[in-house]
Amino acid sequence: MTFPSSESSQGYAADPRNDAVLVYVNGEFFPRNEARVSVFDSGFALGDGIWEGLRLIKGSIISLQAHLDRLFEGATSISLDIGMDRKGVEQALWQTLERNGMTDGAHMRLMVTRGTKRTPNQDPRFVIGGATIVIVAEYKTPKPETRARGLSLMTSTFRTSGPDVFDLRLNSHSRLNLIQALIQAINMGADEALMLDPRGFVASCNSTNFFIVRGDDELWTSTGLYSFKGITQANVASAWRAAGKVVRECDFTLAQVYSAREAFVTGTLGGVTPVTRIDGRVIGDGKPGTVTAQASSLYLGAASRA
Repeated sequence: MTFPSSESSQGYAADPRNDAVLVYVNGEFFPRNEARVSVFDSGFALGDGIWEGLRLIKGSIISLQAHLDRLFEGATSISLDIGMDRKGVEQALWQTLERNGMTDGAHMRLMVTRGTKRTPNQDPRFVIGGATIVIVAEYKTPKPETRARGLSLMTSTFRTSGPDVFDLRLNSHSRLNLIQALIQAINMGADEALMLDPRGFVASCNSTNFFIVRGDDELWTSTGLYSFKGITQANVASAWRAAGKVVRECDFTLAQVYSAREAFVTGTLGGVTPVTRIDGRVIGDGKPGTVTAQASSLYLGAASRA
């Protein structure tokens, strides 16, 4: 099936340098078209693994320690032995950047699976050998036209889940529910899916955290009970509060979203990306707003000093 063209918070400007990147696979480097994992790998067969997306800005990996915290917390929760400690993972990340000569404007995807299995089944006792570790580093800059236009969201019928069903704080390779929500949004002509929690309150988008602007430049975002543990979300909130402004982590409804002054999403790649339409409704004046721009500036300023 071919999906209709649209923008995305994960979209980026094409860069020919990415054709020559070297991919880290279990301590070795391969040209991108030669990088391989087994068809018996736990991640391929069952989505049994965890991942992190990391952003390199001016020689600094943004919130590296927070990403490593989440990685190792997730590994512990699913009894996955990464096979190296934090220092080892950190060294592998920097080594990947160095081998590719990257110092700015790069995005990395760190993927860890339970490893190769004797046969493709659920049982982790069939794993042979250690974990599979892959690091893909690419030059990625968010599309300027997306920021200029703003994203269009559609509220999906697929809901986010609680930790008793599927804990979204766990950055698992299993994302099918979120992909289904995105497909639904794309087929309705939107760029991304806005998702509600089981109670009907706004939770997040399919791959990003969601904010609205209300009142006197207040930022509202979900409580996190039924959404991702967003590192960029936390960094944006922290930078806004450091500037003496108000962030409310609270339950809010679609009615409050539709009447918001502005809206935006946050994620590792895009940082702060404006939202200008939701469910066919224009948000604010239908253009990326000044508060969104200020939130982005404060976030980037804090990130560059980290």
